[in-house]
Amino acid sequence: LSPVQFTAIGRDEVRRYGVEVLAGRAVDVTRDDRGGFRVGLVGGHTVIARRVLAASGLVDELPDIDGVAEHWGGDVIHCPFCHGYEVRDRRIVQIVTPPSGLHPSPLLRQLTDRLTVVLHGDVDRGDPALAPMRAAGVEVRQERVRQVVTGDDGHVTAVELVGGDRIGADAVVVGPGFRARAEPFATLGLALVDHPNGLGRVVETDALGETSVPGLFAAGNITDPSHQVLQAAAHGSRIGAMISFSLAHED
Repeated sequence: LSPVQFTAIGRDEVRRYGVEVLAGRAVDVTRDDRGGFRVGLVGGHTVIARRVLAASGLVDELPDIDGVAEHWGGDVIHCPFCHGYEVRDRRIVQIVTPPSGLHPSPLLRQLTDRLTVVLHGDVDRGDPALAPMRAAGVEVRQERVRQVVTGDDGHVTAVELVGGDRIGADAVVVGPGFRARAEPFATLGLALVDHPNGLGRVVETDALGETSVPGLFAAGNITDPSHQVLQAAAHGSRIGAMISFSLAHED
């Protein structure tokens, strides 16, 4: 299913339990005079709440390379588990920007024997993680990338380096940075922290899912960029239960 279809099914299901689903965008969350929250929406509407759950996900911060954003989620991918099966046995070029971007390389080598790794960013050519890749026959290039080349059919055909060389490609792998989409909560003083694995900036919570702002909870990949759909949904279910307990104890 596409993400849009998946989301629509979920919203239809929760409506059966009396949940109101509003189409809109939250722009600001503030305290009200009773210790609860006022959620300001685009257009001037306000929702009053005793608790708020931040489940607003992440922003993918892509490398500034022509063609990457255009093909993001199509021929430009980031996760061997999410997209690898679809590009198996094809020509894959991995563009490595931060050193942490090397971590999926062994998985990509399992998917295809036509893998090229391009060290585009601040990555040491002598990084120990590259030795087993070279031993497995993977070509490693250290040169900045100019663009991802699009063919007449609208699909990726190559990666062009600054020096002019082109590496044929059917799929391109990049490692984006991840930033929690937490702007509406800035007024409350919610600050982002660095994820321990260096995956980006996230919202920190306690074991019950509550943030540093009392009454504001968070769930899903806003708290951990490694969450895929199933983990994020399960986390949301668990934190939803914690919110229910919180309200029951208060009552």
